[in-house]
Amino acid sequence: MEFPRALDLRHALASKSHFLFGPRGVGKTTLIRKTLPQDYQLITLLRGEDRLRLLENPSHLRRMIDSSKKGVVIDEIQKIPALLDEIQDLIEEEKLRFLLTGSSARKLKRQSANLLGGRARVLEMFGVTHMESLEIPLETKLRYGSLPAVLLSDDPWADLKAYTDTYLKEEIEEEAAVRNLGHFVRFLKVAALQSGNLLNLAAVSSDAGVPETTVRAYFEILKDTLIGFWLEPWRESKKRKAIRTAKFYLFDPGVQAALIDRKELSRTSVEFGVALEHWILHELRAYRSYRKTHAPITFWRSTASHEVDFCLGDKIAIEVKSTRRLTDRHFHGLKALREEKVFKRYVMVSFDESVRRWEGDFECFSVERFLTALSQGAFDT
Repeated sequence: MEFPRALDLRHALASKSHFLFGPRGVGKTTLIRKTLPQDYQLITLLRGEDRLRLLENPSHLRRMIDSSKKGVVIDEIQKIPALLDEIQDLIEEEKLRFLLTGSSARKLKRQSANLLGGRARVLEMFGVTHMESLEIPLETKLRYGSLPAVLLSDDPWADLKAYTDTYLKEEIEEEAAVRNLGHFVRFLKVAALQSGNLLNLAAVSSDAGVPETTVRAYFEILKDTLIGFWLEPWRESKKRKAIRTAKFYLFDPGVQAALIDRKELSRTSVEFGVALEHWILHELRAYRSYRKTHAPITFWRSTASHEVDFCLGDKIAIEVKSTRRLTDRHFHGLKALREEKVFKRYVMVSFDESVRRWEGDFECFSVERFLTALSQGAFDT
């Protein structure tokens, strides 16, 4: 089985060179091989003789390029940031088109790499979305996440554990990202347990047995290696004071489950609701990137603990519940946010198939109907 991906590389590369960033394993190389089979020359920097030559002398890239090709794909560009100076010259002098992929921005940031000064745009790639993987039951994706190889595996749990081990070995240990790998491993499990919660650095520091300054640096490593990201709060509420603390999420619910050794996911558990919220956030991030809506995704929580899971810009507020039967109490957060009179739409996502509206103002979507509508642009802002 192959998953049809929404990201259109041919269309993007028709006008300009691009960076393509995404976590390890989301399918960047597979998409490239499928959609650019003959047009683009593929150079991988993961290993081999070519990598050694380019490390020694980046200008060797010019001698490697096949002039009969339409353009060049360089896989894992962060392995040799010095190549970007050569690539800039080739774009300007030879009018070559490049696709530069990466699963980490850490080396590029640390070495103040040349990011081509507007000569290349940035694309993001995510694990498969629900609409790209309709053959896979949603509950399977909530349990195992969005990585294509994991969803197609005959032993997805073993592959998830292997993924986390590979991340630690190739992104952390081999790149000497931390001085003490044991400290980082302890931190990573605590970070996974905290994923989706308001971030308390002091608590993470205490639980991991690592100084708070080191914890801050470790969170930045997760962000730079695209394994995690910050979700900032929406702070513009006037009637109810909003908290200003961000949340930190791992990029994939399956990876989170592997790090905390959660093999099972009961439909009636609190963890199921957390996984559903995490999956909807994954879908929103992919939707925003692929449709280029640019609306920031935030969450809202008042100091009195009224909360709405996601806000798209200042237009759409979205609450996610795993219930099969909505009641008035599920709308408390949306009702509190409605008092601000800022958002145009208030959306409830749940497993309740029977309700389409609640008190007039609140649109109600089943999870499946919401994900379909999202893919069709119904929430463009």
